[in-house]
Amino acid sequence: EVQLVESGGGLVQAGGSLRLSCAVSGFTFDDYTIGWFRQAPGKEREGLSCIRSSGTRYYADSLEGRFTISSDNAKNTVYLQMNSLKPEDTAVYYCATVAGVYMRCLGYGLYPYWGQGTQVTVSS
Repeated sequence: EVQLVESGGGLVQAGGSLRLSCAVSGFTFDDYTIGWFRQAPGKEREGLSCIRSSGTRYYADSLEGRFTISSDNAKNTVYLQMNSLKPEDTAVYYCATVAGVYMRCLGYGLYPYWGQGTQVTVSS
């Protein structure tokens, strides 16, 4: 059974930083894409970034270079370092994975496996 567990969310002041973690288990494909998404109340789920088994990464333009995705393959964990946080970054953050390497990786419909989400709240 594929499981993804996010952690690292919390309350932070504007301008602060958080690092989210996504621990993946039960996923046995050699080629994969892992994405980070967020969803604010009343808004659609938004793709933020992805990392592929090839090591390449992709970011949404809207992030303006504030977020960085990375992975520790030994720990089967993907991270999202978030800097210069703004109140509008407040949302539930999710990680997701799919077998295969996809260039277009920010569409949430691509991913069959999802974590439960972690809340990030940025105060002004």
